[in-house]
Amino acid sequence: MTLSLIGATGQLGGHAIDALLGRGTAPRDVLALGRNRRRLIELAERGLSVAELDLDDEVATAASLEGSDVLVLISVGGMSGGLAPRTAALRAAKAAGVGRVVYTSVLRASTTRLEIAADHRATEKAIEASGIPYTILRNGWYTENQRPEFGAARSGGAIANSIGQGRIASAPRREYGEAIAVTSTTAGHEGVVYELSGDTAWSFAEFAAASAEVLGASVRYETLTADQQHAALIATGLDEDTAWLFGRAYADMAAGELDAVSGDLARLIGHPTEPLRTTLQSWL
Repeated sequence: MTLSLIGATGQLGGHAIDALLGRGTAPRDVLALGRNRRRLIELAERGLSVAELDLDDEVATAASLEGSDVLVLISVGGMSGGLAPRTAALRAAKAAGVGRVVYTSVLRASTTRLEIAADHRATEKAIEASGIPYTILRNGWYTENQRPEFGAARSGGAIANSIGQGRIASAPRREYGEAIAVTSTTAGHEGVVYELSGDTAWSFAEFAAASAEVLGASVRYETLTADQQHAALIATGLDEDTAWLFGRAYADMAAGELDAVSGDLARLIGHPTEPLRTTLQSWL
């Protein structure tokens, strides 16, 4: 089986490649497509086939995808503005005769109020309309997204944001990469939509308590107002539009948009997801 991976040079793509090779996929059977030339060179040195990706050139992309049994389409395009490059990738995949697409979407894409879900919903509809067999991986939150809060706990003994009592069912990015490897190389996933998240949803009060335990020091959690959160985001160097986008995402988290625990991720990868405290311990 030949497998192509768009987004191979990003963090999730890197974990997916590690998981594919760890499961016994031959490096020569994986085509890594991305824009980071240094990472492509590193992947080529590991024995993978590589190609520089330009989704504006659909003819070249289709030529690269010729002979691919499965295309893993990691959600390129960032938090917004991703629909155009993703649909370009789908058109190239259709032209190349790709056998199945595995797409990384967002948790509860069809119903969530998360603003970043709009492009994912539209991409899922485009995949369905393409006629290409598909598997949808609706990824939840990556625990690594909270590494700055752990850094704040470590340096100043305090974590502050506007999420309040909202709970997050996160898992390490590595485990979402494992799910990509499983669903792209084994049978039985065609036409299936998976809701992927960690086994346990935690609050930031619990995150602070776990951080305190790992650090062996007192850590407090402070809930910010929306205005205070916006000011804090601006202080990190974000522009106004991006700060408001993150602020709305925090409000959605506070409302429980990332607290779903389906068990799909653990079932796919064949083991429980990594507990929060274990991940925090690894950051030391």
